[in-house]
Amino acid sequence: MFLRSALLAAVAAGAFGLCASPALADVPARQACFLSSDWSGWKSPDPTTIYLRINVNRIFRLDLAHPSYSLNDPSVHLVSEIRGSSWICSPLDLQLKVADTRGIMREPLFVKSIAELTPDEAKAIPPRDRP
Repeated sequence: MFLRSALLAAVAAGAFGLCASPALADVPARQACFLSSDWSGWKSPDPTTIYLRINVNRIFRLDLAHPSYSLNDPSVHLVSEIRGSSWICSPLDLQLKVADTRGIMREPLFVKSIAELTPDEAKAIPPRDRP
């Protein structure tokens, strides 16, 4: 009975044009992912943004939920804990911390969004902020 109701609802939604809504047209056909081992560098232009270089020519932008003012300190590095798969496809796959070289400070970073930049977007990043 539930399956029949769900099927009828799907047909009705299609009949009324809900399946072809403009919002669904903006969803990318494939999600950009990368292996954590392909991460080769990072830079932070401001307290809520991190750019990751993946291999040679891919750049990802991470937007943080909360600012971290220690990201621009030259004595810090990012620590990424891998649990399960080493594929990074969504913010939930990243468990990041910013840590200093002395091992005294470790601050968790909460990633709000992750997106791969187009080649033009990557070129638009100022040279001092490119990973």
